[in-house]
Amino acid sequence: MFEDINYDGKVLIIGAGAAGLYAAYILKTKGINFQILEASANYGGRLGKLTGFANFPIDLGAQWLHGKKNITGDLIAKSGTKITLDNSDEKYWFNNQILSSLPRDINEIFTREDNLPDVSFKDFAIQEGYGNEYKNIVEAIAGDCGAAASRISAFWKIKEEENWSSGGKDFKFQETYFDLIDSQIAIHIKDEILLNTIVSKIDYSQSSIVVTDSNNNNYKADKVIITVPITILKSNDIQFIPALPSEKTAAFAKIGMDAGMKVFLKFTNKFFDENIIGGSICAAYADDSIGKAQSDNILLAFITGKQAEYLTSLGSDSAITNALLLELDTMYNGQATASFVSSHVHNWTTNPFIKGAYSYSTVGIGDSRKIAAQSINEKLYFAGEAMNINGHHQTVHGAVETGYREVKHILKAIKK
Repeated sequence: MFEDINYDGKVLIIGAGAAGLYAAYILKTKGINFQILEASANYGGRLGKLTGFANFPIDLGAQWLHGKKNITGDLIAKSGTKITLDNSDEKYWFNNQILSSLPRDINEIFTREDNLPDVSFKDFAIQEGYGNEYKNIVEAIAGDCGAAASRISAFWKIKEEENWSSGGKDFKFQETYFDLIDSQIAIHIKDEILLNTIVSKIDYSQSSIVVTDSNNNNYKADKVIITVPITILKSNDIQFIPALPSEKTAAFAKIGMDAGMKVFLKFTNKFFDENIIGGSICAAYADDSIGKAQSDNILLAFITGKQAEYLTSLGSDSAITNALLLELDTMYNGQATASFVSSHVHNWTTNPFIKGAYSYSTVGIGDSRKIAAQSINEKLYFAGEAMNINGHHQTVHGAVETGYREVKHILKAIKK
């Protein structure tokens, strides 16, 4: 992978998500001293696993493998991890009825590669003549990208993905995505993870970098890889000394990341379709048992953007669940409430170390990801899915790629 290198310095990694874990894994293979500081009580970042709710394990966070031509695809092949192609059918809640197809295809306008203006999905759909009856379908398309339809750019969504090379098919794990990262990467380096360690300050003004946590413990390093979600950088939860260049903080500000949650609903009967697109409370429901060895009746409500903001504002898991059941009762003639067993709400928005779903391309984003991802003074290095500049943002494999990239940058700097 890399030629051998002797280095007696230390690398600190901020965040034990996919990017941080993979960076640590590569550093370990090179014999370089490192430590991971993780704010939460668990490693995995926006990966997570729920057991006991269903008769199969559930992905609380990242769930689909988007194409196999990437590092995580290689890990799957090497480990014999079982995955299944997700070719499930979509139905649409449209004009108060469930349809197998829409009167007019709308997906195609968001995949065109020419004549796309730098306006929001919402405004672009209106420009293309789609009426208000398509509003929640547009929200679903934008929601798959982690955004409200009024905030994501039709132009930059396509432009930023021009270099996508992972493949076009989506796969689900028989176990979970978390299990893959845990068994193939984290297992090798988790002894070097300090959990419940909230980084509050990074002082890179001297030759040695000093990282301070919320308990005023100091950690010294020669290089620091920062892998926290873009929301954490945008909200200035970490103080940098000296302050980061204004060009960089301006770039952070242009990278979007909206609210996001997953709600798992358990039923006695499978009254629902494999995918239901277009709800006003939740624009995308999906049968969570697809690809699993067992088949409890679990419906996933995948909610981002303004819909996630609204449900979060309801203030309790029971209120969120009731709002979703009411919508499903409308779609399926009361069958949701009649067969409801229990729910599990996992709100990434209210997690103080995540604060949302995943990054997306805002109107006017330009080259902000490239600026955001640039290292500073061969001391500070930036990784994570939002820092992927090859079109693989929003994905686990994209996060992993940035961890690999920044270790390469560090090794190059060391060799100088």
